[in-house]
Amino acid sequence: MTPAPASASSGGHAPRPADRASATGAPPLPHPARRALPARVRPWLALPLLAALLTGCGIRSTQVPTDFGPAPSRVPCALSGQDTAGQSSDGVPVQVFLICSAQLVTVDRSVRIPDGTAEAARRVLVAQGLLDELAETPSTPEQQARYSTDVRGGMTVGGPRGRDPEDTLRLSTSPADLTPTALAQIVCTFSDSAAARDDGTVVLGGPAPGALRTYTCTPEVRSSPGSASPGSTAVEGS
Repeated sequence: MTPAPASASSGGHAPRPADRASATGAPPLPHPARRALPARVRPWLALPLLAALLTGCGIRSTQVPTDFGPAPSRVPCALSGQDTAGQSSDGVPVQVFLICSAQLVTVDRSVRIPDGTAEAARRVLVAQGLLDELAETPSTPEQQARYSTDVRGGMTVGGPRGRDPEDTLRLSTSPADLTPTALAQIVCTFSDSAAARDDGTVVLGGPAPGALRTYTCTPEVRSSPGSASPGSTAVEGS
């Protein structure tokens, strides 16, 4: 009679998988609790590897842009005291009208007048100094602020000739041959200086014996010198 197999209730122990493997000569099976867990890849260590893989595939990693374009330009027609300090350092302080944003805008300048100059000669010297300043190329800060001038260099101014009124200013170039903007610059600059009459008007003419006209700088001329001509009337007897 074949004996019955031992059971757990009879005090015997069931053979473990490792024991069975030993009995059969097979290598032991790994214990479930001893299985190796996959290692966690640290994200900061994976970034260089990812960059290298992308480069190897012909994909270049992008960088944070640092070029934000050129620096903002200067506000048009805005000048600081430091910008104009070198333009009006010596001589009698004056103002001239330059062009900015299609309008006439004043900037500070200076002209040199010898002490003791007679009134009639003083008017001509002031006018010549203003004319020279108008013909000068604006300074670098003024150009950056969009200032310009339409008055060309080489022009001269003289006093009355013959029967001209005593406050006459004759230009070496006839006013009719000037551009509207250049004429507006000259008239408005002269009218705001000692070169003008007491009422602010300016008697201008070209080389003698050319006709004379009395010019006025109006608000319309200041705001639109290219299209609005200075108001003028003919001088009788010229």
